[in-house]
Amino acid sequence: MRHALSAAVFAAVLSFAWPSQEAVAQQKPLRVVTTVSMLADTVRAVGGSRVEVTSLLGEGVDPHTYRPTRADIARLSAADFVVANGLHLEAQLDETLKALARSKPVLFAAEKIPAAQLLADEEYKDRKDPHVWMDPKLWSIVVEAVRDGLIARDPAGRATFEAGAKAYIAEIERLDEYTRKILKTVPEASRVLITAHDAFSYFGRAYGFEVEGIQGLSTESEAGLKRIEELVSLLVAKKIRAVFVESSVPERNIRALVEGARARGHQVIVGGELYSDALGAPGSYEGTLIGMLDHNVTSISRALGGEAPPRGLNGKLKAGS
Repeated sequence: MRHALSAAVFAAVLSFAWPSQEAVAQQKPLRVVTTVSMLADTVRAVGGSRVEVTSLLGEGVDPHTYRPTRADIARLSAADFVVANGLHLEAQLDETLKALARSKPVLFAAEKIPAAQLLADEEYKDRKDPHVWMDPKLWSIVVEAVRDGLIARDPAGRATFEAGAKAYIAEIERLDEYTRKILKTVPEASRVLITAHDAFSYFGRAYGFEVEGIQGLSTESEAGLKRIEELVSLLVAKKIRAVFVESSVPERNIRALVEGARARGHQVIVGGELYSDALGAPGSYEGTLIGMLDHNVTSISRALGGEAPPRGLNGKLKAGS
């Protein structure tokens, strides 16, 4: 009886379908750590269930001045793959990321964009403007770099990553078409975007807007009284009706513009809060890259005299955005 039971157990063991190494790999997602939330959203869209993504910087956090914590260092060390923007966006993280790249795969995704397509940093001639997500077509190159980086780490997931990237780029292209359509309704004389810091130059180049920031590309640069006065003069001379605050930058300098214009007899409103260096709240539509950019362009068009659906491209913007 004992022998019969043993034989039955042995037969059952033989008939059990042990998972292949590929199946085991599929069950354990690739641990990816990104620096900024725009990249986290991109990796999730491309990687699907094959990735587990953590972003070091969340809602409203300024990447220019952020300093890594011990917990951040631990997350980076435990990651299978690290994705950063590069181009000196994560200024205080640069040395940490470069050191990490000597022992772990680190992708500086924006640095995969050909140099000829990047804008210069007017303050530092040896640097480029890092805010490339403001031009959807440039961000498509970043999506492809993320796709290729994931394939290199997880070759068995190639089909998933290629399909994810293709679908995400299609969404980006649809957003680009919407943006061009609604921004054409803004009167040409009003196509001037004034914000807290110079994060929108790629947007300006892509869509034909003059862009001015109170601070430079990095929020570490100081905004002087002379710069405030220059922008007040611009607002008055061109009769610009709105300026914009940013979610990751204090709004005191923008308020100074409004007050300065009022003192010269010109009424300027705050046209809304734009997302510049971080996405909106996690779990919200504005907490995705598509939602962030949809919010921005819809707000800009409506505040500067153009037309746009109140709830944006996909009807998902928060009421009053």
